[in-house]
Amino acid sequence: MRTIAVLIPALLLAACSQPAPPAEPAVDAPPPMEASAAATPASEPAKAAAEPAGAAPAEVSAEDARARIETLLGDAAQYEKVFNAFRTAVVGGDRAAVVEEVRFPLNISGGKKITGPGEFQRNYEKIITPAVVKAVSEQDFGKVFVNQQGVMIGDGQVWLNGQCLDHACTKTEVKVITIQ
Repeated sequence: MRTIAVLIPALLLAACSQPAPPAEPAVDAPPPMEASAAATPASEPAKAAAEPAGAAPAEVSAEDARARIETLLGDAAQYEKVFNAFRTAVVGGDRAAVVEEVRFPLNISGGKKITGPGEFQRNYEKIITPAVVKAVSEQDFGKVFVNQQGVMIGDGQVWLNGQCLDHACTKTEVKVITIQ
């Protein structure tokens, strides 16, 4: 009990004391990072430095997207063709053309699946929502996100990916696989 009586005042005194001031940075230390610099991906400054003088950023970006698709997924021209056809169909409200660019079963929001064209047509307004139309209409092919799962439109509203048509996967068919 006597030990506790001695420790309590020491602990209270330690809790009230001021911490030591931070040490002064060295004279040759780099300046601290700003919040905006920390939020910028490391690749952005490198990309800007690597851009040729006079090149339009969209052109460089489009080439980057195509290169990422080629590296990760295969035929970038096929992805771009499906992207453009799907975009034109969605923006134009052409339901039949939208269905042509979709692979069934289609993943939709809530972990549900649409099994075929008829079910898709019956639920068209629930699947192709104004948010989906906006994301698709505003997406530039040169700025799509690409990973091993496919090509993402918007913030994940739509995903495209290829499916092998033969055993060696020398032929693929790219379609929309998810709309959410």
